[in-house]
Amino acid sequence: MFYTISLISGQWKVGILAALLENETLRYSEIKKRINNITERILIKQLKELQEDGLIIRKDYSEVPPRVEYSISEKGKSLEKVLLTLHDWGKKHREKQQAS
Repeated sequence: MFYTISLISGQWKVGILAALLENETLRYSEIKKRINNITERILIKQLKELQEDGLIIRKDYSEVPPRVEYSISEKGKSLEKVLLTLHDWGKKHREKQQAS
């Protein structure tokens, strides 16, 4: 369990993974648009960590202007059920809290 948490810990990693699970491949700017209030520095850091952990794949095209795309890896895709379970848990408990 601690290994899994260490891979997805970080304020924005789950959001990045969710965006890539929904879209398969996104450019940096598209990820930034989908995640509100994330700074450039933090997004770059979180993307690097996710790539180093093998959860996402970074593809750098040798073009001008530069183009970089991120996609979810097979290892990252295998987290989908875990992330959906976390989402469902949060939704259930948020609704209970709002009802009280």
